[in-house]
Amino acid sequence: MVALAIAALPLFARAAPVVIRLPDEVTAFKQDKGAEIANAQCLICHSVEYVTTQPPLPRGFWKGSIQKMQQKYGASIPDEQIEPLTDYLTRNYGAAATGVTVPSTANQPPLAEPSSAKTAPPAAPELAAKYGCSACHNATAKVIGPSLRDIAAKYKGDSNAVAKIEEQIHQGGSGKWGPIIMPPFPQTTAEETKILAEWILKPK
Repeated sequence: MVALAIAALPLFARAAPVVIRLPDEVTAFKQDKGAEIANAQCLICHSVEYVTTQPPLPRGFWKGSIQKMQQKYGASIPDEQIEPLTDYLTRNYGAAATGVTVPSTANQPPLAEPSSAKTAPPAAPELAAKYGCSACHNATAKVIGPSLRDIAAKYKGDSNAVAKIEEQIHQGGSGKWGPIIMPPFPQTTAEETKILAEWILKPK
């Protein structure tokens, strides 16, 4: 028995260590009105699969879940975003018939044609509020992601900084500032992305 045990030792010595690797995040929220809120608020605490694997429940379930996240777990979801986020989740992941009419984007009236008068571009702080940037980023202090000051310092002197920030906004990603995932915002226009990128890179 001792001889057998000794003979078996080299087999154990050559055994490869067990490596466990979690699968990459490959699912994304459906692109629809309100997806920018879901990206900004929901992905802070959990993956997209937490939403997509829920049964198709009615609107009341989704609104109650959002309010529980806000009131019980301290999620920084502004009150004015609760209804549009509820509409988005119900429309894309809820029951087909909820007892509450939630218009789909396909049935929404077309947007009014822009007037001939040239309108001023949106201000960067307004865009940051629209897309929920403050949920993860503060001007001078780290929250979930890096502060705007730290981002500007990292890319100081980089001639391609604006393009890199624009790509990060559109495609999201992780690894540049640790394991926290930056959700993608593909729905931002080229003008909005440029405004945000230039604003982020300004010294704070």
